[in-house]
Amino acid sequence: MTSANDLRSGKTHRDENFPVASWIIHPRHRGLILAFYNFVRTADDIADHASLDGAAKLSYLDLLEAELLGQGDSQPEAVNLRRALAERAMPPRHALDVLTAFRMDVTKLRYENWDEVIHYCRYSAMPVGRFMLDVHGESTSTWAASDALCAALQINNHLQDCGKDYRDLNRVYLPRDTLEAAGADVEALGQTRSSPALLQCLHALAARNEGLLAQSISLGAEVKDLRLGLEISVIQAFADKIVRLLKLRDPLSERVHLKPIELLAQSAGGIASELARRMIGRRPLSNPAPRA
Repeated sequence: MTSANDLRSGKTHRDENFPVASWIIHPRHRGLILAFYNFVRTADDIADHASLDGAAKLSYLDLLEAELLGQGDSQPEAVNLRRALAERAMPPRHALDVLTAFRMDVTKLRYENWDEVIHYCRYSAMPVGRFMLDVHGESTSTWAASDALCAALQINNHLQDCGKDYRDLNRVYLPRDTLEAAGADVEALGQTRSSPALLQCLHALAARNEGLLAQSISLGAEVKDLRLGLEISVIQAFADKIVRLLKLRDPLSERVHLKPIELLAQSAGGIASELARRMIGRRPLSNPAPRA
């Protein structure tokens, strides 16, 4: 059997739409976070692999799970994460949850409604935030705001990549009922430009996702670790900027990803606002006014 590592797409933590174990995070946490990322990235690449059939994908995902739980040492990503977690006496539950999402990616190609999408996010995205909070010793009371932020990041990604997901994987995360309400059909995702009906659907979903980001704005204030609070503020700034692009643009024909200079500007703004908030000792009450 080919090693799961050989099935990697080549994407690394530097290619994500959000910072992963950036310089903001304390160095003592970066090794564990990167081990978690590499495990998740490997599983994600398996689920999205162009030449593997469904049975093979599920077999590899099962192998990663087995070795994460100590049943073998042939898959470096699973072994490295298992050992890194053991050093902190942390359970593998968040990594196991993410594997549930990748199995869904193999077996479920369509979503009926918003609740089904959120259920997917419960396994694909929310465990990542919960893992980060656990690494920093934060209270589980922070999970609600974290879940909202992570789900919003995932849905931003679904909207950004909706055309690619359909063309390459025949996978559609846009809820069927929202498409239907707008008078759009799935096949429109295969075009180079959105139809008016599809664009209406995409903008409606972006507006709904902005509501999730309003629920997550308190997270930076809820965590005790300063560095983590700064990282969260940067991620929130990225997500806020992207959702504003998605409310106005067509992801099939226009840029809805941030350029390096925009990433830098959003990072600086997020850090500055969180530092100012902590100096004043004030909790944010609502989503801040949009930045240009």
